[in-house]
Amino acid sequence: MIQPRPSGFKRPPGRVLPVSFYERPTLEVAPELLGCLLCRRETDGTYTTGRIVETEAYIGETDPACHAAAGRTPRTRVLYGPPGRSYVYFTYGMHYCFNVVTEPEGRPAAVLVRALHPVSGLDRMRARRGERQGPELTQGPARLCEAMAIDLDLNDVSLAGPVLSVRSDGTGVSNIASGPRIGIRVATDRPWRFWVEGDPFVSRSRAPAPRRRRG
Repeated sequence: MIQPRPSGFKRPPGRVLPVSFYERPTLEVAPELLGCLLCRRETDGTYTTGRIVETEAYIGETDPACHAAAGRTPRTRVLYGPPGRSYVYFTYGMHYCFNVVTEPEGRPAAVLVRALHPVSGLDRMRARRGERQGPELTQGPARLCEAMAIDLDLNDVSLAGPVLSVRSDGTGVSNIASGPRIGIRVATDRPWRFWVEGDPFVSRSRAPAPRRRRG
C-alpha cells in the first residue's frame, strides 16, 4: 500500500489499465475500478494521485439517469465513442464531474468516479480546495475534480496518459459494498453505486443498507 505523501510522484505508480479493461459491461468495470489509481500529470511533471474508492454506473439510452438518455448530442458524443477515455461534464453552473467511458464503441455508458482517497500531491490538493483537510478534499465528484484540477479541458482524453491515467498498483480491495445511486432524481432504485466500505472518503448517504460483495 502506498503511503500518502504531500508532494506529487515524479513517476506515476503502477501500470496503465488497457483499453480492454473498459471495453466490458459497465457493471463489471465499476466495482473493479475500486482500488485503482487516478493520476494527473501536473505542469511541473509530477503526478497528483488518488485511489478510487467510490463509483457509479450509468448505462445507455434506457437509463433515465444516464446522459445518453437524451441520445447522441454534442455533449454526449463522448459516451458513444471509444472506451477508455474521459467524459467530463459541467453541472449546476459550478461543478465538474469525471467519468470513464465503458463498453464497446457505439454503446453509450460510463462510470462516474465519486470519491478518491488521496495518495500523492496532498499539498496541491489542499491549495486547490482552500486548505481543506481530510474527506473534504476528495469526497464527492465535484470536490475530487477541483482537487485534481479536472475540467472540460480534460474531456475526451485518453486514460492512458499523458495527462490523465487510471492505473493499477496491485492493491486489492475486498470490502466492496453496493447500493442505489445517489445525487440523482430518477432511477434511484438501481444498485449501481459501489464503494470501499469503511473508507472515510466515501460519500455520505442516507440510502438503504448496502449489499456486501466479495472482492
